[in-house]
Amino acid sequence: GSGPRRGGAHRILGQSRPLAAPPQPAAGNGTRLAGVAPTMRLSVLDLVPVRSDQSTSDALAATTRLAQAADRLGYTRYWVAEHHNMPSVAATSPPVLIAHLAAHTKALRLGSGGVMLPNHAPLAVAEQFALLEAAHPGRIDLGIGRAPGTDPLTAMALRRSAEPAGAEDFPAQLMDLIHLGGEGLPPEHPFHGVRAEPLDVPLPPIWMLGSSDYGARAAAALGTGFAFARHMNPRGAEAAMGQYRAGFRPSPGLAEPRAILALSAVCADDGERARELAMSLALGVVRMRAGRPGPLPSPEEARAHEYSAHEQEQVRRYLRAQVLGGPDEVADPIGALAAATGADEVMIMTSVHDHGARLASYERIAAALGTR
Repeated sequence: GSGPRRGGAHRILGQSRPLAAPPQPAAGNGTRLAGVAPTMRLSVLDLVPVRSDQSTSDALAATTRLAQAADRLGYTRYWVAEHHNMPSVAATSPPVLIAHLAAHTKALRLGSGGVMLPNHAPLAVAEQFALLEAAHPGRIDLGIGRAPGTDPLTAMALRRSAEPAGAEDFPAQLMDLIHLGGEGLPPEHPFHGVRAEPLDVPLPPIWMLGSSDYGARAAAALGTGFAFARHMNPRGAEAAMGQYRAGFRPSPGLAEPRAILALSAVCADDGERARELAMSLALGVVRMRAGRPGPLPSPEEARAHEYSAHEQEQVRRYLRAQVLGGPDEVADPIGALAAATGADEVMIMTSVHDHGARLASYERIAAALGTR
């Protein structure tokens, strides 16, 4: 039979590897940060929060409205996360959400932030995202992570195996995905000859996600884009982004490194209101770490909660990792973080209880950073 019709390969770790890489955004098609590098863009990371007084259908409708607003405001990308067994998060299947949101927007790039590869067969991921690319050409991103996005028991249920996935499994999974999206699995592979259909469209650009230097090193070696999750590790961004740029190996699809800094921010009328809104997820984090996950609590629930000394410390650390304030208070910190890390793009995550407040936060951030 005929071989794969996807092309392009590059050298990685002494072996031939196909490449998918992020394109440069077209000029004028994105939100730019004032006073920072002219190539800076703003994007959205959405966990599809489910609040305490709404259904999952309501949460999905709110996410659809937010994506449409981001499209209208000129945000570049809209990525959805993958989490499981979390009552406060409806983002369980990035491909399903991406297909839905792509059908309801016009210019946004839709992507996964990310697909947690240990939970999936690489063949299934390659087929799903090739199909998305066929349906929405040039608008899809494939962000890949190596964490399960859930607790250990749920991770084992997803894989239908009592054996926990080790870190040593991820490189092989990643290489299988890249091969399936390119020239096919090598002759020595036990599944050689298996193809990821459709073959007549390329796999979307691959971005490596990470909150440590592992993702940075993988992205650099593969010649893909890199997205650092500062909202998960507020102290490691500069080192990881620097390591990515220093070790970057050009590939046929990406001549120079492209880096996204993902961070958590809330922009309200003033700093006090922003902090009040942020306390919803702060309490949600406290409950999750105590083994009591639930829907995203309201600011009123957060105010009424009696915090132990340990919980107060958790809240303090959580708030310290956020960018909170009024319009005049968020632009400089975001710009400074982008400059310090050398980010080409900043991806904002805003998880608050009220959809109107969440939408307004993204509107204010876009305006404060020079687009409106």
